Amino acid sequence: MKKIYTAITAVALLLSAATANAQCPGERYHNFVFPGHTLTSGVQYGSNLKTNYAGVGTMQNLLMDIYQPTGDTMSNRPLVIVAHGGSFIGGSKTGTDVVQLCKDLAKLGYVAVSIDYRLGMTNFPFSSTHTVDSTDAGAAVMRAVHDGRAAVRYFRKNAAVGGNTYKIDPNNIFFAGVSAGGFIAVHVAYMDQLSEFPSYVDTTGQPGLHGGIEGESGNPGYSSDVKAVVNVCGALGDVNWMQPGDEPIISFHGTNDNTVPYGSATIYLSGTYPLLVVDGSSTIAAKADALGIENCFETWEGQDHVPEVGTSANALAHYDSMLVMTRSFLQRQVCGTPLVCGYNGALYSVVGISENTIGQCLNVYPNPSEGTFTIDLSAFKGAEVQIDLYDVLGQNVKSIRSVKDDRLSVASEGLKSGLYTLTVTSNGKQFSRKLTLK
Repeated sequence: MKKIYTAITAVALLLSAATANAQCPGERYHNFVFPGHTLTSGVQYGSNLKTNYAGVGTMQNLLMDIYQPTGDTMSNRPLVIVAHGGSFIGGSKTGTDVVQLCKDLAKLGYVAVSIDYRLGMTNFPFSSTHTVDSTDAGAAVMRAVHDGRAAVRYFRKNAAVGGNTYKIDPNNIFFAGVSAGGFIAVHVAYMDQLSEFPSYVDTTGQPGLHGGIEGESGNPGYSSDVKAVVNVCGALGDVNWMQPGDEPIISFHGTNDNTVPYGSATIYLSGTYPLLVVDGSSTIAAKADALGIENCFETWEGQDHVPEVGTSANALAHYDSMLVMTRSFLQRQVCGTPLVCGYNGALYSVVGISENTIGQCLNVYPNPSEGTFTIDLSAFKGAEVQIDLYDVLGQNVKSIRSVKDDRLSVASEGLKSGLYTLTVTSNGKQFSRKLTLK
C-alpha cells in the first residue's frame, strides 16, 4: 500500500540544490555539528495491557527517552524513533544496543527517541505442560508494533495540538530498531493493511491486542506512517506485505546470525523452541529490489547476531560502519542527496569525530583495512603534520613525522588485527580517527 510519505513524485526527487541547502544547512545531518545531547527521560507516550505467564493483562505505561541536539535552534527537526532488542521478553530503552545510536543521531542534528514497549509472552517462561508457540510469539510482536505506532502518533499529535514540545518535523519521522526493535521497524512500515494482520494472532484470548493494525496504545486519530526505516538484524513476518511505493529501508545483518534468520527461516526462542517462519534482512532487500523500493543492505559476512553491540574491536568496527551508512541513508531521505549505500573512501568515520572542522574532514580508508590504508590530509592544505597510531592499550605502534602530502598510504605490515586510534597532529592540535585493521 502506498503511503503519503513515500509516494514521492519524480519532480520531488529532483530538488534543487538551493532547496536542499535550505532544508539541510551547513554540515547538519552529515557531521557531528553538535557537542552532545540534551536528555529528557521517562516521557509517557501511551499505555496498554501487557501479558504475564498466565495470559493475564495488566496496564503498563509506555515511556520513552528523548535525545535532542545540545544548543540547537532549529524548530522543525527530523525525528528518529529507536526500538531496542531483547527477543520481546527483555531489553530496555536504556540498553547498550540503542543509547549510543541515539546520542550520535542527536549530535548529527536529529531528535532521537528510545522507547520502551510491552515485553513478555504468554506461557513464558514455559513449563513441562505449556510452551510458547506462534500465537504467543505473534502476540508479543503485535503488542510491540502497536506501541511503536503509538509513539509515532504521539509526536504528530504533539506537533498538531501540543505545542510541538520537541520541535520535530511531522513529515520527517523515521523508525529504527535493533533485533526485536528491527522487527518493530519493518512491521510499522510494511504491515499496513488489516488483511495483513496475522491470522495466528489471537486478539480475543491474548490481552492488549485490540485495535487492528493501529492498536490502542494511545494517540488515536493521527497517522503512524513513517518516511523510512533502519533495520539492524530484524525480520518481517511476510515480505509479500511490501508493495511498490513503500518506505525506503536500510538493513544490516550477519550471515551467521543464530538468533534472527539472515534470510527466510524459522525463528527459535532461546535457540531451541520454534516460533515463526520469518523473512530476514536479505529476503527483505531482495523484495525491495524487485519492487523498486529504495533500499540499502549491508551484509556482515560471517557475523552472528548484532555484532555492532559491545566494546570489542569487532563491535566498534561494525557500529562505525552501521552509523556511517545510516547517516548517509537518512541524509538522503531528509535532504535529497544521492543515495550512498557503501562504506568507502567517500565517507569518513563519524565515531569519535573531533568537533573541529578539520577533524570532520579527516578521512581514513578503507576502514576496516587490510594491508594498506590511506589517510586523506587535504584539509590541512599542505601544512606539516605528524601521524601516530595507538593500539587499544594506548601504546604508540607507529609514528610518521614531517608529512606534507595531501594523501599518505601506510602499510599495516607488522601490526596486529584490532582497533587503533590514528592521531594527526598539526600546529599543536590533534585530530583522531578510529581505524580497524583486519
